[in-house]
Amino acid sequence: MKNIILVGLPGCGKTTLGKLLAKRLNLSFIDCDEVIEETEKKAISKIFEEFGEDTFRGIETQTLRNLLTEQNAVIATGGGCVERRENFEILKKLGTVVFINRPFESIIGDIDISKRPLLTGRKARLYTLSERRMPLYKDVCDLEITGDDDPDILVDKILDEVKKNG
Repeated sequence: MKNIILVGLPGCGKTTLGKLLAKRLNLSFIDCDEVIEETEKKAISKIFEEFGEDTFRGIETQTLRNLLTEQNAVIATGGGCVERRENFEILKKLGTVVFINRPFESIIGDIDISKRPLLTGRKARLYTLSERRMPLYKDVCDLEITGDDDPDILVDKILDEVKKNG
């Protein structure tokens, strides 16, 4: 089976859905943010604080490249991986790209701002990110899953779409 790559805004459920999906399909689960933190031995918020967003995005791109050898995996990307066009080609090579399009209002209600470096102190920042990134997610994805259903229902939707689209 091709890898399933999850993209979407911070807090849309990529990690939660990715873990459920991987378990259901008996695939490995990879969270790009966790890989970066393990490799760099720093929290993502610290990388942003010490080196800035551009350096972080470079690390993120290299992490995606390093994952090109992975097979039979569900991969949750960082919300901003679409900020670099060069990542589009990498994402497409990695597998089937699924955009988790969860309602903005639901994300705002659930998100832990303290763990999201680009959102710290300003929930309005998520709206700005949403405006900028939404067309990018739609451009890179093979499948778009919308809704704010229970995670198990969303996983069912993803599985149905992945099966339909091969």
